[in-house]
Amino acid sequence: MSATHLKQLCEETYTKLKKVSMELERYLNQVTLSSLVSASGDPEEFETYYRAYLSDLRHLLVYCENAYDRLGVSLRRARFNEEFAEEVLYQVYHTCVNYFYYPKGEVYEEDGRYAYTGQDCIIFRKQVTPELQQLTLSLSRVFEQMRDELQYYENDYIAKKRLHKEQAQV
Repeated sequence: MSATHLKQLCEETYTKLKKVSMELERYLNQVTLSSLVSASGDPEEFETYYRAYLSDLRHLLVYCENAYDRLGVSLRRARFNEEFAEEVLYQVYHTCVNYFYYPKGEVYEEDGRYAYTGQDCIIFRKQVTPELQQLTLSLSRVFEQMRDELQYYENDYIAKKRLHKEQAQV
């Protein structure tokens, strides 16, 4: 991958992570567990579910902010360090993107069959509030773009690391 393409990918990912972080922070600053539970009905059924959901969103926010900060460092350096940028993009794919699609609390899952039909590919385990549904589906579109862009790169990065490792052993 050329340095120009790599830098452009870093800039695009940086912008997307900034958007995700802002949306997550805005939502988490305005919502409470009790407001979600009261909006959904049965407290016993929804409290544990929303507790796990909010925990997953907080973790995702931290991962995205850390990646956003590291990409910012990479982009602000006087001399663009390709190796550092590659490592950061690899980490974005394995922390942010994977954590979004595989949340620890398993509050939703992705059904990839819907991606080909143009429908939303996120299937919620329980009916959620409209605001939370809108946030999650909005984030899924951003993470889908990042995954598509970084998945190809991630394979290229792993192949490159293996090649360096093999050359070092010889």
